[in-house]
Amino acid sequence: MSGDHSHSEDQVDGGPRFSDSQKHKDKFKKEHKHKDHKKEKEREKSKHGNSDHKDFSDKKHKDKEKMKHKDGSTDKYKDKYKEKRKEEKIKSFDCKVKLEKENGFDSPLHLKSEPENIFHSPKNDKSLKRERDDDDYEIKPKKIKTENDKKAKKRKPQVEDIKTVKTKNKKGEMPDGKKKAKKEPEEKWKWWEEERYTDGVKWKFLEHKGPVFAPPYEPLPSNVRFYYDGKPMVLSADAEEVATFFAKMLDHEYTTKDVFRKNFFKDWRKEMTPEEKAKITDLKKCDFSEMHQYFKAQTEARKAMTKEEKLKIKEENERILQQFGFCIMDNHKERIANFRIEPPGLFRGRGDHPKMGMLKRRIRPEDIIINCSKDSKYPEPPPGTRWKEVRHDNKVTWLVSWTENIQGSIKYIMLNPSSRIKGEKDWQKYETARRLKKCVDRIRNQYREDWKSKEMRIRQRAVALYFIDKLALRAGNEKEEGETADTVGCCSLRVEHIKLYPEIDGQEYVVEFDFLGKDSIRYYNKVPVEKRVFKNLQLFMENKEPDDDLFDRLNTSILNKHLQELMDGLTAKVFRTYNASITLQAQLKELTSEEENIPAKILSYNRANRAVAILCNHQRAPPKTFEKSMQNLQTKIDAKKEQLSAAKRELKGAKADAKVRKDEKSKKAVESKKKAVQRIEDQLMKLEVQATDREENKQIALGTSKLNYLDPRISVAWCKKWGIPIEKIYNKTQREKFAWAIDMAEKDYEF
Repeated sequence: MSGDHSHSEDQVDGGPRFSDSQKHKDKFKKEHKHKDHKKEKEREKSKHGNSDHKDFSDKKHKDKEKMKHKDGSTDKYKDKYKEKRKEEKIKSFDCKVKLEKENGFDSPLHLKSEPENIFHSPKNDKSLKRERDDDDYEIKPKKIKTENDKKAKKRKPQVEDIKTVKTKNKKGEMPDGKKKAKKEPEEKWKWWEEERYTDGVKWKFLEHKGPVFAPPYEPLPSNVRFYYDGKPMVLSADAEEVATFFAKMLDHEYTTKDVFRKNFFKDWRKEMTPEEKAKITDLKKCDFSEMHQYFKAQTEARKAMTKEEKLKIKEENERILQQFGFCIMDNHKERIANFRIEPPGLFRGRGDHPKMGMLKRRIRPEDIIINCSKDSKYPEPPPGTRWKEVRHDNKVTWLVSWTENIQGSIKYIMLNPSSRIKGEKDWQKYETARRLKKCVDRIRNQYREDWKSKEMRIRQRAVALYFIDKLALRAGNEKEEGETADTVGCCSLRVEHIKLYPEIDGQEYVVEFDFLGKDSIRYYNKVPVEKRVFKNLQLFMENKEPDDDLFDRLNTSILNKHLQELMDGLTAKVFRTYNASITLQAQLKELTSEEENIPAKILSYNRANRAVAILCNHQRAPPKTFEKSMQNLQTKIDAKKEQLSAAKRELKGAKADAKVRKDEKSKKAVESKKKAVQRIEDQLMKLEVQATDREENKQIALGTSKLNYLDPRISVAWCKKWGIPIEKIYNKTQREKFAWAIDMAEKDYEF
């Protein structure tokens, strides 16, 4: 008997143990089930009988069997205690390996006991504790058998738990898996409470699965044709694929732009066979309409998919996410931001980009550089291919890189904004901006003195620094002629980009800026400046042509070197971050009133954020659906006003009725009507605030400054001070990104 028992333990890891008594129990269950079925039949024939007594005796007998089985297994366990303790060590290691295999990381080289890792987080401790608990659970397996069936049923509806332990359920390890699945989402790695790496080291262990490539091109059905000069023409696979990129965009204004069409046709011809090149010579004679209709129908079919079809796609995406969307970095599972390689297509660019319409080529494994640990399991390239290179550089944060063909820029696969590496970078950025606060007055006094310098280069540098500080302008980058769009920053401003007005609109010494900034967003601003700045600008513009540089003795390298001398780590972006954060803090103090309710306070927050977005020139075109959404909102407001009028009439009637009746029931009716009026008034005010907010924001992008230039601790402190739920300011993704700020900022935090 004991031999059988130990044999079953070896076969099943942490699962139920089978014995003779267990077989007897299973047999008894079958008999009992048969008896229950028989009883049901008897009840139908007659409403009375001695079945209650029979049930009781059966239950008593079953309980005896359970106790007998439990006692027997405990005795055996005591006899073999020493032998089992040896086996448990092996099993706990096997369990770890199984867990790692399920997560897609079957390398045992990054166990949590790795001595070289300097990180020591509460998460590590918890996970180790869980492993010990699991071992204890494994020692007493009979508890699983005697557990109430209802408890087991309660666990089932938790979809997340089932997903995480899919393979474990088959092996009978559900309790272990469920225990971990329940705890893991609650655990937050508070990396900000740990020591940071020094000497530029970003990580000590890194393992991932590499990128997900775009699916291969699927040729069009034979009934979907391309026409040239009114006649159908069969294209080669490469030429057809590029043609589909243009066909998909026929509804877009891009395909009407000359630059876009010219660049597309030039790159398309490179993909054609010699015969196709000889025949297709004019884009105007090309007819992509059948292709366009085909893709339009596909889009409609996707929208009309059944729930089951959508669920299948969702499950497949989830599977890919679990496999490729996470990496192991220093014993922690971290989310990857963009693990999919962008598919081939036509480059759009922002604004009037000179390269719009050019072909973005398909990225292949041979273009990819992988970065991971030497001691990790390297990502495997698709069958029959190889990586360009595998590196082990722990002083960079990227996992995958490649060079795109349009502008020759390097693209990266990085970690999610909620990761330690991204969070540390953000935290450091805002701390640097806070350091600037301590010395900004000294820097401002210095550049004011430099406006009077005898050296022209120092004067130009001082005026440029004034613009960066006062107007939050970007420094600007040096570019090769014709390589990118004609966008400029402070250092690359030309004479044509500014106009000087000694007096205009009742203001003196006004400078009018008009140029394309980052992403070809127009920067237009009329701003009064100090008299000495105005005089210097007149001096800089003397004897220059419109396309000459305004600051001809300055570039970004000279400016950045000077900024480093003023303060360690100081850049134009630090000035921008400092001015954005300090503006938000000042605006929040000025606009927030204690008497306001939550919707009004949130409107005040958005107005403060808007002031920052205007300072940083974060503009956007009004959304296409703006007018329609505003009409819908106005309809809701009108309906709510009618509802309020009706509620007030009902309240008036209830008051009149209460005066006549003077009983308790009529008094309660009045109170009820009062509450209804108050509730509708609150709802109306929320809608009106929403309409105001939406109207004011239609051309301002609040998200850019909120995520990149505003110290999140200012927003968190404001929420805590005024009792505003953080969910009203930051969505779930943003809360994950700023978890460090939410945890550390108190209501009295000052930037």
